[in-house]
Amino acid sequence: MTAARQRWFAAVESNTTGSGRKFCAAARARGLRPVVLAKDPARYPYIAEDGLDALVVDTSDLDAVRDACRGLLEGDGLAGVTSSSEYFVGTAAAVAHGLGLPAPDAAAIARCRDKSAQRAALAAAGVPVPAFRAVRDADGAVRAAAEIGCPVVLKPVSGSGSVGVRLCHDATDVHAWATGLLGDWTNERGVPGGGTILVEEYVDGPEFSVETFDAEVVGVVGKHVGRPPYFVETGHDVPAPVPEPQLSALGAGARAAITALGLTWGAAHTELRLGPRGPVVIEANPRLAGGMIPELVQLALGVDLVDAVVARACGLPCAHTPAAVAHAAIRFLLAPGAGTVTAVDGVREARGLPGVREVRIGVRPGDAVTVQHSFKDRLGFVIATGSDAATAARRAAAAAECIRCELR
Repeated sequence: MTAARQRWFAAVESNTTGSGRKFCAAARARGLRPVVLAKDPARYPYIAEDGLDALVVDTSDLDAVRDACRGLLEGDGLAGVTSSSEYFVGTAAAVAHGLGLPAPDAAAIARCRDKSAQRAALAAAGVPVPAFRAVRDADGAVRAAAEIGCPVVLKPVSGSGSVGVRLCHDATDVHAWATGLLGDWTNERGVPGGGTILVEEYVDGPEFSVETFDAEVVGVVGKHVGRPPYFVETGHDVPAPVPEPQLSALGAGARAAITALGLTWGAAHTELRLGPRGPVVIEANPRLAGGMIPELVQLALGVDLVDAVVARACGLPCAHTPAAVAHAAIRFLLAPGAGTVTAVDGVREARGLPGVREVRIGVRPGDAVTVQHSFKDRLGFVIATGSDAATAARRAAAAAECIRCELR
């Protein structure tokens, strides 16, 4: 008697770190056989390390991805298609829908991936957003900044991970940064910016994200952001250490945003600032959060969002009832400058501190390090837990301070 064949679980491209690997592990845990569809599978070392299947596919070509997934469906069977990468969630949704598999609304995802279109939809629905203008040249950016009032934030309309985002204090700043973004700027996947950028009001106030699943709030995350003029995230706290009225207001703001945008299927990650007039939606993302936030949510609230996303994509049941289990915090280790890594010290010491749950370093001696003022500046991270927010944050900070990256 032959053993039953495992159905495939297709991941279209991946995060380079964090949840991409966990997506495949969650699929395996549910008895599925994960396969990563990628232009260059070697981009993701965990594929070989974990003994995963991979298919070389031109993932910029929707038909090519569809054909590859149809082949899996007609072979051993395909349970679901999704992606842990923001750049490919729309492709995965379109392919899944076309094959009759569970999927979110691909049109809603496409609308959200264009930050200008997203802002317009939110504003039309009465959801508080910063004042904004979409522009196609540097002079237009200067005019938009004058209308909105400096300082303003400039960003690509389709970026991610703070890439290309900068606070500009005057017309000179605006013109110079806009010129760069509208020139030869590309995202981390090598895709050009598209010739349009967003000029938006700067909302002064603490930053948060709200993690939702099927339009229900799972948790509110407190964010730590580096020094202006850039917006590099340096850490997260779960749950956000703010009073209940603010948590409720942030949750309500996120739900209003994802409802207006049609992101009520599966996971969404909504970023807000708590400004003088209350929560303001900076952007809603049609995907699971990055930055190891799902790991923090699981440690602090007992909800495995990665498993929930995989299950939802495969039409399998999942339970995700939040419960206050603990508090969790992550602190990222940022590049101290540009150069070549000569040594990384203090990792063993950091791992031995109370409450430290994970320490991960992404560089080794000989690696070149640059400073790009985005998530790419992260060299690693530490995660810690505690019985209260202050303890978790203190433990994560203490562990991060132990680690020293030497450059030459």
